[in-house]
Amino acid sequence: MIYYDITKMGAAQHRSGLMRLTSRLMEELGGHVTAVVWDNSRRAFLTHAQKIAVNFKPADWLLTVEMFSEAERPGFSDFVQHPPCRLAAMFHDAIPIKFPHITWPQSVQRHPEYMKLLASFDRTWAISEATRQDFTGFWEWQGVASKGPVEVIELGADFDGSKRVQRDARPTPGRPALVCVGIVEPRKNQGFLLDVAETLWGEGVNFELHVVGRVNPHFGRPLLKRMRTLEDRQKLFHFHAQVSDRELGRLYANARAVVFPTIAEGCGLPLLEALWRGVPCVCSDLPVLRENAAAGGCLLAQVNDRLDWQKQLRGLLKNEADYQRLQTEAMARPLPRWAHTARTLLQALR
Repeated sequence: MIYYDITKMGAAQHRSGLMRLTSRLMEELGGHVTAVVWDNSRRAFLTHAQKIAVNFKPADWLLTVEMFSEAERPGFSDFVQHPPCRLAAMFHDAIPIKFPHITWPQSVQRHPEYMKLLASFDRTWAISEATRQDFTGFWEWQGVASKGPVEVIELGADFDGSKRVQRDARPTPGRPALVCVGIVEPRKNQGFLLDVAETLWGEGVNFELHVVGRVNPHFGRPLLKRMRTLEDRQKLFHFHAQVSDRELGRLYANARAVVFPTIAEGCGLPLLEALWRGVPCVCSDLPVLRENAAAGGCLLAQVNDRLDWQKQLRGLLKNEADYQRLQTEAMARPLPRWAHTARTLLQALR
């Protein structure tokens, strides 16, 4: 039996990247797993449907893609140290360790303990090679010995379960549009993108910019204020705090490119999801993003280099031949699906 931990997903009020990952994986795992949640008062896992305490057997697996700590889940450390079954997990990133100044304080406090707890798991998958290196490097730094191997697993590009989009490799009608998807916060670097966009608008480059994402309540308010002010004076800029998957699909369908000026990522799902829709991507030249950008359909720009970003976006917006080449690459390259991610996990946990 495989039990799948959805403790946070069951209580979530938003669709973050982690929540999307949890739910899409759940959809693809389907009847092969039983959903469970950690109950703080009983200090045990309960079945999500019936709220009955789980009677784990030694041959069972508990699979979690969530992040946790003893403070958030009282009794969970003891569960991990003395597990009634085998444990498996997916590891997302070490961003709270590497960039504490732009990460939620709660995440910064939780992450070292969370990463150490994962050393007691029987199987662990990192969502990129760069993340795997950060993960194992942290264990080495802390002198922690891991119980099991750390492998790399591919995440799915089919973010809403839709079929692969095939777009005509021809000029997009009307004014070109750029789309930036991600929580509004310093790590995602939307403020830098606004600087670049305003410079290009000042040059007379004619394009729309759509920023899509909920606002980080701890870090995002100054960015929200700036975007609201910009919307009032620049008709080419649009901020979407909340959109449905259908509306996001419409934005992708009308996009010239997705722009991803992020400072740090665990995988970079917006890049893969753009390519699934046949949309080229301009992204930060980070090792983790190179893993998915190198096969085509993407332009890499130096992190926080305004001149380089202006050059890359200017060329993409004004040069039809370059744009059509990138779009053809985006549509032609093979991409992973969430069904493949689920199969990889199921085969390993048999």
